[in-house]
Amino acid sequence: MKILLFGRHGQLGWELQRSLQTLGEVIALDSQSTANPGNLCGDFLDLDGLRATVREVAPALIVNAAAYTAVDQAQNDVSRAFAINAAAPALLAEESQRLGAWLVHYSTDYVFNGSGDTPWREEDTCAPLNVYGSSKREGEIAVARNPKHLILRTSWVYAARGANFAKTILRLGAERETLRIIDDQVGAPTGAPWLADASAHAVAQLLRDPGLAGLYHCTAAGQTSWYGYARLVLEEAAALGLPVKVPLDAIFPIKSTEYAVAAPRPLNSRLDCGRFSLKFSIHLPFWQIGVRRILQEIAENHQS
Repeated sequence: MKILLFGRHGQLGWELQRSLQTLGEVIALDSQSTANPGNLCGDFLDLDGLRATVREVAPALIVNAAAYTAVDQAQNDVSRAFAINAAAPALLAEESQRLGAWLVHYSTDYVFNGSGDTPWREEDTCAPLNVYGSSKREGEIAVARNPKHLILRTSWVYAARGANFAKTILRLGAERETLRIIDDQVGAPTGAPWLADASAHAVAQLLRDPGLAGLYHCTAAGQTSWYGYARLVLEEAAALGLPVKVPLDAIFPIKSTEYAVAAPRPLNSRLDCGRFSLKFSIHLPFWQIGVRRILQEIAENHQS
């Protein structure tokens, strides 16, 4: 089976290159065409180029791990955010349906308004608080136009590679003597390696049972705030011998209202993953396990 993967240099895309190898031949593309085999277009701002790429490769499966994820910047970069997160996925949905191919797409907890404290279910009403969330919601709607789709909503993705909250906290923890971290936004940090593996296992089942197509929530088990997440990162980092300057008792919880950002964030990012677990028999471990694993990898790279 020929698999066309977009976003190969992102946190998730990098892991998907590995996990999807079990399913077939993976053609992984970067946004820079000159870095791609045959100069294939992976630029989501070039719709004509994307269309030509899909038609040339003619894959049986398209996996879209590319996205505009600069949440605050998106507030003033609306057209670019919607082009990458909505218009390009819409084209992929159209072209994959024309080919009779499957389309896998990733979305976010930011499609919800973050009210309450109950984990969001797939059928709950979407009401994004910011441009990023709105663009991702429009992308979901577009992708679903191809009946052979798998949309996975996830949250707080991290990996040893790339930029993410955990790595930012490691840097700040080594530089500063105090930290103030938001404690009223709650979600589940989800490791890109786990999400990639879950995706590959789910696709293998979809190929056997097309009735499993649809939208699902997929995050690590458990929940925490950014404050709780930061404390675990720095506690583990210190235990692993990574440079940590800030003591744990100098990490202070604050409210979202005390930290000015351009784009409002949902307070409740909990996602109910029961449907995904039931349909695919896939259960991601608790978030702490994945964070510790990634920190171990970072520590080993640091020592070498």
